[in-house]
Amino acid sequence: MKAEAGRRVAAMWLTTILLASAAGGSASQTSPAAAGQDSQPFRIAVNVNLVVLPAVVRDRQGRFVSDLRQQDFEVYEDGVLQTIRMFEHEDMPVTVGLVVDHSGSMHRKMLDVIAAASTFARSSNRQDQMFVVNFNEKVTLGLPADVLFTDDPEELQGAIARTEAAGETALYDAIVTALERLQTGSREKKVLLIISDGGDNKSTHSLADVLKLAGQSNAVIYSVGIFDPQDPDQNPGMLRRVARETGGEAFFPSELEEVVPICERIARDIRHQYTIGYTSSQKAQPGATRAIRVVAHGPDGKLSVRARTSYIAGGDRSPIPREIAK
Repeated sequence: MKAEAGRRVAAMWLTTILLASAAGGSASQTSPAAAGQDSQPFRIAVNVNLVVLPAVVRDRQGRFVSDLRQQDFEVYEDGVLQTIRMFEHEDMPVTVGLVVDHSGSMHRKMLDVIAAASTFARSSNRQDQMFVVNFNEKVTLGLPADVLFTDDPEELQGAIARTEAAGETALYDAIVTALERLQTGSREKKVLLIISDGGDNKSTHSLADVLKLAGQSNAVIYSVGIFDPQDPDQNPGMLRRVARETGGEAFFPSELEEVVPICERIARDIRHQYTIGYTSSQKAQPGATRAIRVVAHGPDGKLSVRARTSYIAGGDRSPIPREIAK
């Protein structure tokens, strides 16, 4: 058990420095001094060029493939074959942020959205850490101020229902807030689930800000686009892009009743991921976007792999400041 705990701690450190370390830099953490000890904080430095990729593999029939080995995978960065240094396939708990649209166009859809979020929570690993970011023209945290995370489906329902569906849409601000809050979770894997029409008419941040933070993070983003046919602000392309580039998936149900089974499917998808890590062989160029391609082979030939398609190497990982309503 101690050996397993040590392995977990090491893996958590590697994930913490995920993409910042891909440029060859180091990550550090300070801790307050214990009572009665020297007030000078200590520093732990890590210097590991590791890129970590959650990946989902399916066969030609669309079924999950769960029995692959490390040697069945190939990872290419900018077309160059990389050496895999880390490989896991188990149902690991994750930190999950639910980003829920509460703009006026969502009013009649909220009961279905709340039911879908509850289904997602009930289908997830019971050790997951979950939080809610609600948004209309303002961005608010759904859980009470003294509750950072929960795994309780009923508490998540209440967190979403707390905000009225009215007003305009600050989607980009909400995603920025959620990406930053994800990093406070202690789980190795990070996921965002966005439920929205993809439109934005009120954010102070831009789509470029969102894509930059997503590219620098280790988060996998899933999106569920719920549209009114006449809504001029709908933007399915944005939802597709942010999901595709982070290794997630975008869904666009034709009926509200489809939202619940879609969220259940996303929960299963998260629990069937492989985790692959490699050390980049490319020369460090902080801020450069690097293309990733993951290939998997089974007994019957090449399989379908969904994983992150790019990342931003090193560079500035400082948060984009923004005031969050409580």
